[in-house]
Amino acid sequence: MEDIKKKMKDAITEAMKNAGFSAENVKVERTSGKQREFGDLTTNIALDLASRKGGKPQEIARIIVDNIDKGSYRLWDIDIQVAGPGFINTTFSPNYLHESLGEILSEGEDYGRADWGGGKKTQVEFVSANPTGPLTIGHGRQAVLGDTISRLLEAAGHDVTREYYFNDAGRQMRVLGNSVRLRYLELLGEAADFPEDHYQGEYIRAIAEQVKEEKGDTLRDTEDVSVFQNKAEAVIFEDIKRTVSRLGIVFDVYYNEKSLYETGKVDEVVALLREKDLAYDQDGAVWFRTTRFGQDQDRVIIKSTGEPTYRLPDIAYHREKMERGFDLVVDIFGADHVATYPDVLLGIEALGYDASRVQVLIHQFVTLMEGKEKIKMSTRRANFVTLDELMDEVGEDVTRYFFIRRSMTAHLNFDLTLAKTQSDENPVYYVQYAHARICSIIRHAIDEGLDPESDYDPTLLTAKEETDLIRILLEYPDIVSLAAREFEPHRVPAYLEEVATVYHRFQHAGKRDDRLRVVTRDVPLTLARLALCRATRHVLANGLALLGVSTPEKM
Repeated sequence: MEDIKKKMKDAITEAMKNAGFSAENVKVERTSGKQREFGDLTTNIALDLASRKGGKPQEIARIIVDNIDKGSYRLWDIDIQVAGPGFINTTFSPNYLHESLGEILSEGEDYGRADWGGGKKTQVEFVSANPTGPLTIGHGRQAVLGDTISRLLEAAGHDVTREYYFNDAGRQMRVLGNSVRLRYLELLGEAADFPEDHYQGEYIRAIAEQVKEEKGDTLRDTEDVSVFQNKAEAVIFEDIKRTVSRLGIVFDVYYNEKSLYETGKVDEVVALLREKDLAYDQDGAVWFRTTRFGQDQDRVIIKSTGEPTYRLPDIAYHREKMERGFDLVVDIFGADHVATYPDVLLGIEALGYDASRVQVLIHQFVTLMEGKEKIKMSTRRANFVTLDELMDEVGEDVTRYFFIRRSMTAHLNFDLTLAKTQSDENPVYYVQYAHARICSIIRHAIDEGLDPESDYDPTLLTAKEETDLIRILLEYPDIVSLAAREFEPHRVPAYLEEVATVYHRFQHAGKRDDRLRVVTRDVPLTLARLALCRATRHVLANGLALLGVSTPEKM
């Protein structure tokens, strides 16, 4: 459909010029909802022109349509009409629909893929949770968003590197180590004062037990937390890797923050900023002159204690991203980063790099609901629901689908009751059932001695339910392209649910009227409808694959 939209836009633009109108802001969009009654594509350019230049929009629309050269733009198979107050609507001919069905089937698994990304070297950084505890459902939303965006960009022709950046340095890691040390001492029978700000989950006690098994009581008198910290980091990080692998996520790179200090990259950033007179000393701290870039005040990058703030290693890390040659860097952060990431981008700019190469995506938080009850969570006190526990409860497919179904800019209420429902009320089952139903019909056709992939006559597909289904299948490449360009993966599940609805409508029509059944004694008609079912299966399977959700053949 992207091709026909471009042809229509070009044809309308030329027609406007030929009619003496200024050809600006021409947008051709697919229709949706009730608009579909009036055609497949529409533009409101005549109304826009009338509001800016004067005149009656219907008359302007008719002049534009009369000047469209269908021949030059190979638009013979579409009908162009003026509708309503001045919309220019396009309706695909049956011949166009039938030819397009063949294209879907010939492209198969590649249908919806594109090459406009041009092999752009793209890094997507996501999750990046510090190894201080198991991944929570908040991390889960980011994990699924990051992986799905990576899949979308790959489908658009980007060369994607999935990267996880983890902080194994700093105060919180020392607190983690001391938390394990204190639980270890408790296991040795010693009373330990356990501070409120320490990590209190059962996983800390389990790590302490491992230390006791391996070291006995030999660490009783040590106040060095490094051995406890190292053990905790190793155990927790392996747990994190196992968790993301359950979601089908494989990271290409795990980038260690500590390496930025060990290789001198952090010190290099400070030196470069000083050279540019963008870093200075005051009150024992080192400051970054962000006021030079329009900020209301400068930012501390090294505290008076000598410990860097988060900004400094993050600037060093993003400098490395630039140096590694990525054309596009996509950072996916939680809403708690909304006020802080701009400082990192200013740091990149200050060092002479093009900050526009960095695309920052902020997702809102997740609230887990059980009916109308909100499940409270706290990482430190460990009364949180882990991502593994959620997957144990509802399964990996449901977990991924529910996390991606809502726009990342909106708060997500994860409805645990709905997620556990194994019926078509559950949106992921609704879409998967459509795929499984098609597989069942194809098996039935084979049992009847038919070859579903035989040549077929598409002109036999004339019922409204059939042409409606072809029409929505044609929208898939546009949906994938838009979701990738705009970093809006929630568009894909919304579209798949619409495809499933139109397909189920087609199936129910066959139940009401034998003349609309797929497998009948009319072999030519059966083969044509099987082709339509196969095309639908391709779209559902391709879309679910982008979401990292399975495509069951039986349910």
